[in-house]
Amino acid sequence: MPARHRPLSATPRTRHNAAASRNAQRPDRQQAILLAAEKLFAQSGYHAVTIRQIAEEAGVPLALVSYYYGPKHELFHAIFAHWNQTIEERLAALNAASHDPQDPQTLTRIVEAFVGPVIKLRSSPEGHHYAQLVGRELAYSSQEADRVLREFFDPMAHRFIDALHSALPHATRADVAWGYQFALGALLHHLVDDRIARLSLELNQPGDPAASERLVRFIVGGLRAALPTPSLSPRPSTASTTRRSR
Repeated sequence: MPARHRPLSATPRTRHNAAASRNAQRPDRQQAILLAAEKLFAQSGYHAVTIRQIAEEAGVPLALVSYYYGPKHELFHAIFAHWNQTIEERLAALNAASHDPQDPQTLTRIVEAFVGPVIKLRSSPEGHHYAQLVGRELAYSSQEADRVLREFFDPMAHRFIDALHSALPHATRADVAWGYQFALGALLHHLVDDRIARLSLELNQPGDPAASERLVRFIVGGLRAALPTPSLSPRPSTASTTRRSR
């Protein structure tokens, strides 16, 4: 009888191709965890969300969340590290803006660099939850938010305050720091507040990128009104003018 032929074992190349095919079909679970955490933190707040909920949203085993990111506060930090390129984009726009205080458009261009990239991110499908997370979590004092602010956002804030100071040289840097905080408040509120639809009787939509220009004008006008500007020569009073004409 002819000897039975044993099936040949898979070659290393075959096994490699099969593994590559499986990896291509399997979603990136590490990325899925990050996106799930970002979404849930934005919707419910950091302290209201559990690791189990994040795992369920991502569709991964519970232990995998800790395997990739460690404790919850490290996962929170990882979200902002992942999106750090948005800060770089704002700083690049700031560097491209004129800082000449004699240029009447300098202040507007600085504020556009501050606002524009964030509004663009808020209106994009991939950045929607992150922009809401920034607006929701960083406005409150918490240990987790303070770490993120100090590492990612404070250095950017100092760059913008310096630029605003160059555009408004008659104000002190302390004055400009107040102005930056007020501008930040307007931007963060715009990112998270969905009441505009209700308040406008459904004529406006939350996060509408077309509102970016209005927000820039609002902030520029507020900075000019609230901070010291070059004083104008005092106009002579009517009485003194009358005396001189006699």
